[in-house]
Amino acid sequence: MSIPAGTPAAAPEATPESYFARMYQDAEDPWSLGSRWYEQRKYALTTAALPSVRYRSGFEPACSVGALSLLLARRCDRLLSCDRSTRAVGTARDRLEGHPHVRVEQRLLPEQWPAESFDLIVLSEFLYYLDPAKLRGLLDRAVASLEPGGTLVAVHWRHPVPDHCQSGDAVHEAVRATPGLVPIASHSEPDFLLDVLVCPEDPGEDDPVRLSVAAAEGLT
Repeated sequence: MSIPAGTPAAAPEATPESYFARMYQDAEDPWSLGSRWYEQRKYALTTAALPSVRYRSGFEPACSVGALSLLLARRCDRLLSCDRSTRAVGTARDRLEGHPHVRVEQRLLPEQWPAESFDLIVLSEFLYYLDPAKLRGLLDRAVASLEPGGTLVAVHWRHPVPDHCQSGDAVHEAVRATPGLVPIASHSEPDFLLDVLVCPEDPGEDDPVRLSVAAAEGLT
C-alpha cells in the first residue's frame, strides 16, 4: 500500500541498527570513550554522584566498549553490562577481562530486558535512541526491576544529533517525571545532563532530603 503524497512519515521507534553498524564499521571505539578527557571526566562525575558506596547488583544497558563499566565494576558486587553491537560487546569483554563479577552480554533493549532485579541501574548515553513511547516502556521496566532503596542514574549528551530520536533534555524530563522514583541530585552542563534518582523503600516517601546521602549516614 502506497503512502499518499504529503503524508508525514511515522517517527521511528528507535535509532535504526544501520546507524550502529556504520559507527562501529571502521572504528573499535567510534566515540573515543576510552581515551577522550570529556568522557573520562563525565564518567568520574557519574560515579561520584552515586549515593551508595557499594551496590549488590548493577545493570548498565548500552555499555558500548565498557569504559564506564570498568568504573562501575569497582562499586558493584555484580555488574551486568549490555550492548546491541557485537563489536562493542567484544571490546567491552576484553576491557573487563579479569573482573569475574562482571557479565557483558549482547542484548537488544528494551526488548531483551533482563528478568533479574538490581539496586543500581545506569542509563548512560542510551535513552535518546528511543521514541517517547518506547522510552516510557523502558523506564517502566527499569522501575519494576529496581529494588527498594535502589539508585537509577541517567546521563546524556545535550547537543542535537540527526540520528537520535530525541534530545538529551527531552529524555531527562521523562526520567525526572517517572513514577516510583525520587530525584536526589542533578548536574547540568552545556554538554550533558546527569540525574540521580532513588526508589524509596517506603512507597510514600517523596522527600529528597530524607533520601539524601547525609540522611543515610544519620547526619540529618
